[in-house]
Amino acid sequence: MASSTFSESQCLCENIVAPGRANANLRQPRLSLLAHAGYIRGMTGTCDEITTSTHLALEMRGIRKQYPGVVALDGVDLDVRAGEVHVLLGENGAGKSTLMKILSGTQRRDAGTIRIHAREVVLGSPRAARAEGIAIIHQELALVPELSAAENIFLGRMPSARGFVQRSRMEAEAQMVLQRIGADINPRRPVGSLSLAQRQLVEIARALSLNARIVIMDEPTSALSERETARLFDIIRALTSRGTAVIYISHRLDEIMAIGDRVTVLRDGRHVATQQVAAADVRVLVRLMTDRDTADTADIVTAPARARGAVRLRVEQLGVRDVVRDVTFDVHAGEIVALAGLMGAGRTELARAIFGAEPCTGRILIDGHDVRIDAPRDAITAGIGFVTEDRKREGLLLDRPVRENVVLPILKRLSRGGFVYRAKEHGTATAAVHELHIRTPSVEQHARHLSGGNQQKVVLAKWLATGARILLLDEPTRGVDAGAKQEIHALITALASRGTAIVLISSELPEVLALSDRVLVMREGRIAGEFMGEAATAENVMACAVGM
Repeated sequence: MASSTFSESQCLCENIVAPGRANANLRQPRLSLLAHAGYIRGMTGTCDEITTSTHLALEMRGIRKQYPGVVALDGVDLDVRAGEVHVLLGENGAGKSTLMKILSGTQRRDAGTIRIHAREVVLGSPRAARAEGIAIIHQELALVPELSAAENIFLGRMPSARGFVQRSRMEAEAQMVLQRIGADINPRRPVGSLSLAQRQLVEIARALSLNARIVIMDEPTSALSERETARLFDIIRALTSRGTAVIYISHRLDEIMAIGDRVTVLRDGRHVATQQVAAADVRVLVRLMTDRDTADTADIVTAPARARGAVRLRVEQLGVRDVVRDVTFDVHAGEIVALAGLMGAGRTELARAIFGAEPCTGRILIDGHDVRIDAPRDAITAGIGFVTEDRKREGLLLDRPVRENVVLPILKRLSRGGFVYRAKEHGTATAAVHELHIRTPSVEQHARHLSGGNQQKVVLAKWLATGARILLLDEPTRGVDAGAKQEIHALITALASRGTAIVLISSELPEVLALSDRVLVMREGRIAGEFMGEAATAENVMACAVGM
């Protein structure tokens, strides 16, 4: 890697307007990260070399991709300028991820052309895409769990001499990249032992270490805190200031308005519109995505008041390794209790411990009775369901049909003598598809081929089939589109109205405040505060989360 020639004094020309920003009032300090945290590894040169050129870095014309029974892309066009953040917007299943898989070389297009800086290219593999200066930060994180953070960052290009990997050099350079994005991660630590948010930071570090000319970011903030998101935006601004083109995929409209220059909307595998973000209207964007008149979806409709029953779940002095310490709380039947907090506060570990996926100390009581939960099967028997934050790795059998995924926890109930009653299995899955409005050609469709929102509904259907009286929901709307999010919100409130006790973990504070009856704020593995009613405001929750 090249050494830096970017001194702090050279970064005084920091108010660079992004290409496509017509309004001078929208000017932003594009080099703030470089000024206060040093250059990003691989970003070399002087301010004279920084470009805001509007020439096209990428041209995709007439891109078509068809899978068995599904046209994923139908003649899609996309232009991305050098030095801009180009937002790709659309509901799950609109074709965004497929288009980016083609650009990153993991899928082959059936028709169409691709030009990089006016030169037509063939991107037949990820290696070919990297050679053209294309890097991708995957939503589902394409990392090798058994390898260290450093090995993942430099996978396929580890520094070597005389046939041996220069491990100390690799780890030192990985440490520099991680530090410059504010990631406190030991480069020697196996990625499989990291949290989802930490793995996402490793993915970001790997993409940035490539010094790419085109960087694709697919839901890059889905597991990041507000502070980490702000740091990522600084990184993006630094990248675009030197002419790098960033393609940004997100369902979070507030992020799009904050970081984007232009936005392209896809719907049902087709290009719908491209416009300046500065001139965009949120309601119009939603209408373009869904083709239906929708109220401002940035505001989540507050759930109606519900009758609260007896205490269904109680946790006393629960501890999980050195992450969660002496946590005590209860959840009543018909109540939604949200766990809020910053990354690393221990929320996910707490939920996993209650479900038996993490060893813990302390007591768990259900309906006033002590229960021993040593494994997930004990939790399922006790009436607990758990929607994990990582649905593809832990929540679904991707290469099995919807039918098998829905009935997986209740196979014993649907079988006798080792044989499953196929009619009952099919009926249970079909009923769940209808009840949850899961969009699938049939219950025999493999889960891998569903959109993110419909995959999440299948996960929910699995636990509803068990008749769970307690649901632990960890980021239940992560990476789903606006329409699916509304449907999941309605389902959560309906379940609570039926008497289900719900523990909700979400990184989206508006979602927490709108859906929950009480908010418990976790900080450094402990319950730091409790808010309900008028006291449950964004300001109060965030102040408690940061220790103010």
